[in-house]
Amino acid sequence: MKYMVQMTVTPPKDMDPQEWQEILRREKEYGQEFMKNGKFQHIWRIVGEFANVSIFDVESNDELHTILAGFPLFPYMDMNVTALAKHPSALN
Repeated sequence: MKYMVQMTVTPPKDMDPQEWQEILRREKEYGQEFMKNGKFQHIWRIVGEFANVSIFDVESNDELHTILAGFPLFPYMDMNVTALAKHPSALN
């Protein structure tokens, strides 16, 4: 099952900058593990925003929820999840 997820991050105003940098480091590491195993297939930055659009390929809604909730930035994100289906005009 493929999903498009738009993630928008709102950093906390009162967090220690070193703590925030550590969360960002863990976020990158966590996300890249799912990129390596093929669950997290694409990521694009949204220009001018602290946001991205990502494509996930997972077995179920529950699996996607578990992955998304595990992101270290999850408490600071607003997410919009859209289920995707193959388009009949696609070449592959």
